[in-house]
Amino acid sequence: MGSVSPGDGEAGKPKLRERCGSLLCSIRRDIESVRARDPAARSRAEVALVYSGLHAIWSHRVAHGMWLHGSKFLARVLAQLTRFFTGVEIHPGASIGEGFFIDHGMGVVIGETSMIGEDVTLYHGVTLGGTSLRKGKRHPTVGDRVTIGAGAKILGDIVIGDDSRIGANAVVVRSVPENSVVVGVPGQIVRRSKLHHAGDAPDLDHSLMPDVLGVSLRDLMGRVEGLERRLAMREKDGKHHVHATESGDWEDDDFVI
Repeated sequence: MGSVSPGDGEAGKPKLRERCGSLLCSIRRDIESVRARDPAARSRAEVALVYSGLHAIWSHRVAHGMWLHGSKFLARVLAQLTRFFTGVEIHPGASIGEGFFIDHGMGVVIGETSMIGEDVTLYHGVTLGGTSLRKGKRHPTVGDRVTIGAGAKILGDIVIGDDSRIGANAVVVRSVPENSVVVGVPGQIVRRSKLHHAGDAPDLDHSLMPDVLGVSLRDLMGRVEGLERRLAMREKDGKHHVHATESGDWEDDDFVI
């Protein structure tokens, strides 16, 4: 899972952003990701001091390091303290890339074996949960530059492809290809007509969601109306449905062999 940032590359191509090699670099990038994706962020100081989602991420980076170095109990303690103060529960075993942004944050739950790419945006109430009691990988893998709307639930060892957008309150239980939009319960996958690419502005326009259920209902109503018209024409012509008699013998005038 790579990452890029807009830049003055050749022929207008995006310029690759180097990955951070230190915690301080990751902190700076996290702050800049908030400023890029939240119009309410007025300054770096404000972002660093009052954004609980950002505090949860920073705490997780410390807890994750402790987890990887064998201090699993202390890592879990730190994760629970972070949950108490921020309302965001991230298991210290979860792997989270740089540029991760949790907007508002309250009620976010990220499971132990979750893997999240770079420049991902989550809104409040999102769950990356498991659906199995077995050990091993049981939580979602989220690609780069994915946006997950408020209240969405992504469950199981599935993959959300790069540059996808998950609608608010969607329930996703199967893998999603790259550059997809997912809406509904269970989540319905819609391929984008206009693709999102690395280097594009963050994809945060939640109003651009297809009404999958509405389209299905309109198609169904259209078919019902067509059948009703055909039935009305048959009745007008004096035709009617063929029914078997109680004796099983066919005696209908319009039943001709």
